[in-house]
Amino acid sequence: MKAVTFKNFGNSDVLEISEIEIPKFSEDEVLIKVKGAGVNRPDIIQRLGFYPPPKGASEILGLEVSGTIVEIGRNIDKSLIGKEVCALLTGGGYAEYVACNISTVLPVPDGIPLLDACTIPETFFTVWTNLFDQGALKKDESLLIHGGASGIGLTAISMAKALNVKCFATVGSSEKKDFIDKLNIERCINYQIEDFEKIIKNDYSGVDVILDIVGGEYFQKNINILNKYGRLINIAYLKGSKVEVDLIPIMLKRLLISGSTLRVRSNKEKQEIANQLRENIWPLIENKTIELFIDKKYEYINVRDAHKYMENNKNIGKILLKF
Repeated sequence: MKAVTFKNFGNSDVLEISEIEIPKFSEDEVLIKVKGAGVNRPDIIQRLGFYPPPKGASEILGLEVSGTIVEIGRNIDKSLIGKEVCALLTGGGYAEYVACNISTVLPVPDGIPLLDACTIPETFFTVWTNLFDQGALKKDESLLIHGGASGIGLTAISMAKALNVKCFATVGSSEKKDFIDKLNIERCINYQIEDFEKIIKNDYSGVDVILDIVGGEYFQKNINILNKYGRLINIAYLKGSKVEVDLIPIMLKRLLISGSTLRVRSNKEKQEIANQLRENIWPLIENKTIELFIDKKYEYINVRDAHKYMENNKNIGKILLKF
């Protein structure tokens, strides 16, 4: 099969197309013929050498795919052969075939093209487990999303709006702000020219939950604008993970601060998230209450261009590779 590989860490030029063996699969796995693979920020971080795959995972990039099940392990229901699915992976998605544990394989929601479905798993698993499981975000609460125009950000906005949560977002350009403004959220803030801390504190008196991918100087600002019993959820640290911070507001406002990664979780944990998504979110995708935001679709042979586009922070929504 064809796959995207790299021998050394570095910029997108290290990526190349190779001919390798189709992966073997275990008794609890299925083999998927890949139609599309989502491109995510962790792929870039892994390519740079800062995000090694978990033990036993494929060295090939790619954390989500859509496609057709062509073979199954001994413990899998035979009726699944030929089914169109999307799947969350620990790696291996940038290839014509991928093996995946059945726990993170989901049917493609009705009405969603098979190719587009590859953009669902990584962001939807991440947003659900962080905001609604860990963050206990509830109807009529307020949510601030940093990186609002990213795949994670737009998924969080769409999901939160569907569940009647008041949304705020920060973005880094007027183009992204114009896009988000059309989604009719409470307020979108261009951090290049506006101070989100002052706006949230002075105009809205705070927020209940913050989903942060930035870290760095945002950590103190986030703490300052959280309401009493607020929750700060960190899922990345693009501006650094080491900060000097005044912790007193955490005590006074009884705040909760958490962080999480998805890739290293057990299959059992991921299965529970998958079940919750299918029950609570799939119907909202199918009735178009929740929408997918796809910016660009690249042929897999143009994977370098896809990575450059994301690294330059140009994307508004998801990027995918076509196989």
